[in-house]
Amino acid sequence: MGRMKSVMSVVAVVRRLIRGWIKRYAVWLNDVTGGRLRPDDVTIAGFLLHFVVAYFIIIDDFVPAAILLVIFGLFDTLDGELARLQGRASVRGALLDATTDRLKEVILYSAAAVVLLNSHPLAAAWCVAACGISLCVSYVKAKGEAALAARTEISHHKLNYIFQDGFMAFEVRMTILAAGLLFNLLFLAVVIIALGSLLTLTKRFRRIARELS
Repeated sequence: MGRMKSVMSVVAVVRRLIRGWIKRYAVWLNDVTGGRLRPDDVTIAGFLLHFVVAYFIIIDDFVPAAILLVIFGLFDTLDGELARLQGRASVRGALLDATTDRLKEVILYSAAAVVLLNSHPLAAAWCVAACGISLCVSYVKAKGEAALAARTEISHHKLNYIFQDGFMAFEVRMTILAAGLLFNLLFLAVVIIALGSLLTLTKRFRRIARELS
């Protein structure tokens, strides 16, 4: 567990460094394309590229899968920066981003299940659990936001951040998965994601229940 935490810290530092570069790259890319490259284009491209990550996972080539997962995952930063630069930040864009993020998880956990099924069926079952619980984390948050929005006037930006309880957010899940791939600890990473997501789901549900009551 200590080794996994150290790996996560290193990955987090690397991601922050790359994020800074991505922000500068977004400015350059927007200038070069004359603002014609839409944030939605980047979001869809980032989603499709996760099939490449899944391919490397399935063929048991984990190191390039981990590297590409980190790089392609940062497309979320790129599309967000482009949206701000172009003044195109919108609820529709947020919906597309959230939807593709969920689909990315389905693709990646499915690929992990294919690989782990060869070692033990129970390992593949953990992939199913990690996928299902992770989706529920986002589902409960979305339902809570919808219920709160129906009861009170609140901006979408504030609403999007009000139910962020728990540590196992999407970015954390992807960081753990990347670390598991990089150090050939995929099964351990999937178990941590499943259990951590369950704790996060419980915490978010209790917070939302309190808000709505």
